[in-house]
Amino acid sequence: MLILDRDLGSGQLERAFSEVDQALCALERRLAAGEVLPLAATVDEASALTTRLLVAYIAAEGSKAAPDGGTDILDVFKVLVKGEPSWTAIRDNCRELVYYRNCIGMGRADALPHAPAMMAVRTARHVYLYVKARCIRERRVEE
Repeated sequence: MLILDRDLGSGQLERAFSEVDQALCALERRLAAGEVLPLAATVDEASALTTRLLVAYIAAEGSKAAPDGGTDILDVFKVLVKGEPSWTAIRDNCRELVYYRNCIGMGRADALPHAPAMMAVRTARHVYLYVKARCIRERRVEE
């Protein structure tokens, strides 16, 4: 688990991007090799990786109190979007991960899309790319 140290000069945002990218790449390699990933564990990991990235951004931005890494993804998103409505571009991605978790929890895998583990990984990658592009534009990280 990523531990946020609130020292904006420490490179914590860059470390978060690196760690999340490495974890997503590992999942993507397994999928590309044809491995069937365990659904619940993959959805949980995709959600945790997305949450880690959002928390790291909030901490690096510095104007809001960063929730801890164990906070629900939608609660983290609420902190992120407050006062900055442009973040709503990834709202549905966060909700999608929660939807997958809820379907699994209710035993309703039949309500999930085709290849839900793969979709969870792709959704997390989409959020990663959105946040990374935004951070590059804001000059918080380098390309």
